[in-house]
Amino acid sequence: MCDDAQGIGRRALFVTGSAAALTVGGVSFAAASGRKPETRTVRGTLPTGSPDFVYVPVEVPPGVRELRVAYAYDRPSVPAGTPGNALDIGVFDERGTELGGEGFRGWSGGARTEFFLRADEATPGYVAGPVRPGTWHIALGPYTVAPQGLAYELTITLTYGEPGEAAAPVYPPERARGRGRAWYRGDCHLHSWYSDGRRTPAEIGALARAAGLDFVNTSEHNTHAGHGRWADVAGDDLLVLLGEEVTTRNGHVLAVGTDPGTFVDWRYRARDNRFGRFARRIRRAGGLVVPAHPHATCVGCSWKFGFGDADAVEVWNGPWTPDDEVALADWDAMLVAGAREGRRDWIPAMGSSDAHRDPDVVGLPQTVVWAEDLTRRAIQDGIRAGRSYVAESARLSLTLTATGAWGEHAGLGERLAVAPDTPVTVRLEVTGAPRCTVRLITDQGVLLTGDPLPVTGSGTVEWRTTAAYAAYVRAEVRHEVAAGPLPGALAAFTNPVFLGR
Repeated sequence: MCDDAQGIGRRALFVTGSAAALTVGGVSFAAASGRKPETRTVRGTLPTGSPDFVYVPVEVPPGVRELRVAYAYDRPSVPAGTPGNALDIGVFDERGTELGGEGFRGWSGGARTEFFLRADEATPGYVAGPVRPGTWHIALGPYTVAPQGLAYELTITLTYGEPGEAAAPVYPPERARGRGRAWYRGDCHLHSWYSDGRRTPAEIGALARAAGLDFVNTSEHNTHAGHGRWADVAGDDLLVLLGEEVTTRNGHVLAVGTDPGTFVDWRYRARDNRFGRFARRIRRAGGLVVPAHPHATCVGCSWKFGFGDADAVEVWNGPWTPDDEVALADWDAMLVAGAREGRRDWIPAMGSSDAHRDPDVVGLPQTVVWAEDLTRRAIQDGIRAGRSYVAESARLSLTLTATGAWGEHAGLGERLAVAPDTPVTVRLEVTGAPRCTVRLITDQGVLLTGDPLPVTGSGTVEWRTTAAYAAYVRAEVRHEVAAGPLPGALAAFTNPVFLGR
């Protein structure tokens, strides 16, 4: 049976309290009779300027064991510089599509051409559970639409029978053995096959251990369905935090270390004034709010929600690129503005790999956190306080301290409470950075550039200043550059040490 959803009379445009959405003509299935699988096909065309989300209703009768959906869409040629067609997909169950509601059952974006779900199993990225009767909605996300429009086809199959027995999810523990108060290395932005990655959780765990990491955070695009698949990856030597990459049309944000099973909705834009609600959702679930790659150039990737709700910001994402350089400069400008206005609040910086598949390197870069122990709460406390630095690998280590005239001292993310004219000695120790150049940066700019480190990669730099001259000091370690005025790619950088009462 085929249902054509192109007729304008069968569409309804509405606003859900988020981005505009479109409901098109759907399909109905009769109650089970012969218990044979039944298939329906829906076709439609979306014009340029379509709403962010298009919902296709599916009337599901009682007695369904499995829902399976396959989809395809056309990809016509477009002029250079013009976006072509890209269509994402997901599903909401009979509880509805309300923003932040309970109906979410899965999202695969553009990573898959079909999915299924039933009580005992589901396609990665989708939530296993019973297929209850009622109105379900296939969610289409026209990411980009070509000038010719986007013609799509959905094939929906219901299989009848007794539901399988659902297995209770098993989540990773919130602590690993750790080393007590110490530096711990982690990567908080990773993708497995539970969204658009190509690696299994087990493969990511093996790569994390090989990279010298102590913790990772799961961050699948717009789904929490993989949370129960990481328990076997965790161990005494590796803490696994659970989260999500909330992937909106106006930027991406990492939920770092949320409670198991936490889903954070993504169906809104900056103009909808809804982000604060979902930032609070992340925090209520015990997580950190971390805008990701804020100046990335991909469609919908650059951050447009502001930083008022952020606990930290991902300044370095994957191999060092020009958009990371812009993000670093933007973050430093925020530090300068805070110093100029006399504010004590500030946003720490992080770095993560955003690794999806080979040859993406897990742990390039990594955030190195001074924490009380290797636990979810201790790692989050260290990130939130800015007691951290970012390095390209586990070979590189930094220590940045500021010491006053009477021996008082402060480290990363801390404040050395001294009078404005009190002499302060800033000391940076580096290992694992051969031929790299050290720079010390304050609210006045780059105030010290050292000679290249020896081939051993180790060195120490000392610099004397006062709180009147420098409101904060942070360090950068950069690779050699062959020629020209631009600095080399980052090998590491620190959060600041603050000076003054």
